[in-house]
Amino acid sequence: MGKQVAIIGAGISGLLACKYTLSKGFHPIVFENSSSIGGVWTKTVETTKIQTPKEFYQFSDFPWPSSVTEGHPDQNQVLNYIQSYAQHFDLLKHIKFNNKVSGIEYEGPSGDEMRAWSHWGGTGEPFSSGGKWKVVVEDKQSLSTKIHVVDFVILCIGRFSDIPNIPEFPPNKGPEAFHGEVIHSMNYADMDYGSAAKFVEGKQVTVVGFQKFAMDIAMECSNANGVENPGTVLYKTEHWNLPDYLPWGFPIAYLYFNRFSELLVHKPGEGILLSLLATILSPVRWGFSKFVESYINKKLGLTKYGMVPKHSFLQEISSCMIATVPEKFFDRVREGSIILKKSPGGFGFCQEGILVNGESSPVKSDLVILATGFRGEKKLKDMFVSPTFQDYIIGSPKSILPLYRECIHGRIPQLAVIGFSESISNLYTSEMRCRWLAELLGGTFKLPSIKEMEKDVEKWDAYAKRYASSQYYRRSCIGALHLWYNDQLCKDMGWNPKRKKGLFAELFEPYGPMDYASS
Repeated sequence: MGKQVAIIGAGISGLLACKYTLSKGFHPIVFENSSSIGGVWTKTVETTKIQTPKEFYQFSDFPWPSSVTEGHPDQNQVLNYIQSYAQHFDLLKHIKFNNKVSGIEYEGPSGDEMRAWSHWGGTGEPFSSGGKWKVVVEDKQSLSTKIHVVDFVILCIGRFSDIPNIPEFPPNKGPEAFHGEVIHSMNYADMDYGSAAKFVEGKQVTVVGFQKFAMDIAMECSNANGVENPGTVLYKTEHWNLPDYLPWGFPIAYLYFNRFSELLVHKPGEGILLSLLATILSPVRWGFSKFVESYINKKLGLTKYGMVPKHSFLQEISSCMIATVPEKFFDRVREGSIILKKSPGGFGFCQEGILVNGESSPVKSDLVILATGFRGEKKLKDMFVSPTFQDYIIGSPKSILPLYRECIHGRIPQLAVIGFSESISNLYTSEMRCRWLAELLGGTFKLPSIKEMEKDVEKWDAYAKRYASSQYYRRSCIGALHLWYNDQLCKDMGWNPKRKKGLFAELFEPYGPMDYASS
C-alpha cells in the first residue's frame, strides 16, 4: 500500500494538497470539520468579493469559466469555482466531512534522539519507517472517535477561522458592562444573508476594526439602516486600502508583481550586486509608493477624514494588510450612514455602548460587532499534542513563524503547513507550495540541514522586520516578493524560474498563476 497522507482542512489549500499528493501516487485522506469544502468562503458576508483580480486568484490548470465576467467574483461565484475544481479532479471522494481533528501526535524516536538530528526527520527524507503520526478524529455525526495512523500530515487549517480574537478589557469595562449585544464577525458570517440583514436592522451598530471584513459588515449595516440609523466603524490604525487595482489608470501589478518591482527591495539571501541595486533604486521604490498613495488619497478623500496612514504603501503590501474598499463605502461615509471614529488608545464598554479611552461621551450602540480577526497561531499550536512541538511551531513571539519555505519546520518530522503564511493571492501561493511539497514527497529533491533551514528562516525574518509593520510581521507575508519566493521553489524542484518570453517581458510583465501552468 502507498504512503498515507493526512490533510487537515478542505479549504483551497487542502484541495490543492489533495490533488498534488494524488498526482505523485500517494493516498490522501482529507479531514474536514464542516459539511462542505471551501474553507473561509463557506461563511462570509453577502457583499464580500475576492481581494485581488481573478487573473491572480485562479488555479493554474483550471481557469475561471468564461461565464464569470466580473473582475472580482463574489462568494457564490468563488464557491462554485472551488466546487467545480474539486469535481473536475475527482477530489471529493477523498474527503471525510464532519470529521474534526482534535489533535495529532508523533510516534517515533525519543525526544533526545530527535533533538540530536542534523537533518529533518534524521535523514532529510519526508517519510520514515520508524515514525508515524496519530491523527485523532471526532466524527461529529456518529459522535465516535477514531485514530488514524499516517505517514505524513499536511496542516491546511488556515488562520482566519474558528478561534476569534477577542480584545481583553479591564475589570468592569468589558462586554458585561454593556446593555446591548456583543458578537464577533465570525458569528455574523454564520448567519444567512437574510437573517444577517434582519439582525442589524433598526439598530445602532458599532463595528470594531478596519480590515476587509469590518468594511463589508459596515456596508451591510448601512444598507439595512441608512442615514436614519448610522453605524460606526471604530478603528485603531489607518490603512492604505485600495479602491481598485488601477492607480491613476495604471495596473498596480506592473508596480508590485513583476521582477523589476522586486529589484527595488532588499531580499532574503540576496548577493552584493542585488543589494547594491536595491539601495540605488530606493528613490524609485519610494516613488512607486507615493504614486499609489496619492491615488488612494485622492479617490477616497482620506485627508478630509483624517485617515491618511503614517506608513507607506510598501509597508502595507509587505504586511499583507491590503484590503479592497467596498464599492461606494466612502459615499456612505459622506452621506452619513457610516461614521468613522478613531480609537488609538483602545476602548472599553459602558452601559450605553463603547467608551473610547480618554473621552467622556460614549459611542451609543445597541449592537457591537468585533471584526478583530482570529487567533490563528493558537489554532495551529493546539493541533499538536506534544508541548515541545507546540513551542516549535509557534517559535519566538519576536520573529516570524519558523517555517522553511513557509511550509516545513526543520524539527517537526513528516509534517508540512500550507496556507498559513500570507500573500496577496493565497490561492496562487498555496498552489505553488503544494506543488513544491508534492515534489519533495516524491523525492525530486531533499531539504538542506536543519541549521541551513533555520538560517534561511532568519533571513526571511530580517526581511519581514525591515519592510512589514512591527505589528504584523508575524503574518510571514511574501506580498512584495512573490517572484523571489517562487524562484526558490522552482529552483528546488528543478524548474526554470524564468517563465516569460524575452528579457523585457521577463522584467516588466506581471507574473500570475498561469505562468506556472507547466513545470
